[in-house]
Amino acid sequence: MKKAFAWLEGNQIGYTFHDYKKSGAPPDRIKAWIAQVGWETLVNTRGSTFRQLPRERQQGVNPVKAAALMHEVPSLIKRPVIEGGKELLVGFDPERYGAALK
Repeated sequence: MKKAFAWLEGNQIGYTFHDYKKSGAPPDRIKAWIAQVGWETLVNTRGSTFRQLPRERQQGVNPVKAAALMHEVPSLIKRPVIEGGKELLVGFDPERYGAALK
């Protein structure tokens, strides 16, 4: 997150920060994100939050199950998610940021 904030500020791109780890993400927004980039891009399966889920909750993930998991446990969502550019950006990638936000 710090790298994304620094990149945005360094390129004089305004943003509004929504801490979905603390405030959650609305189900309709999660569904829209999944429609745009797929659940596989959004769910941080490498993070400790996912690994700590019971095995039965980790298995058989599909778009519906992923949406429910991300709504219930917002820490599963990869960060940052940036809306408002040419595409939905998930994770920090300065090259993609430059192409989508400038």
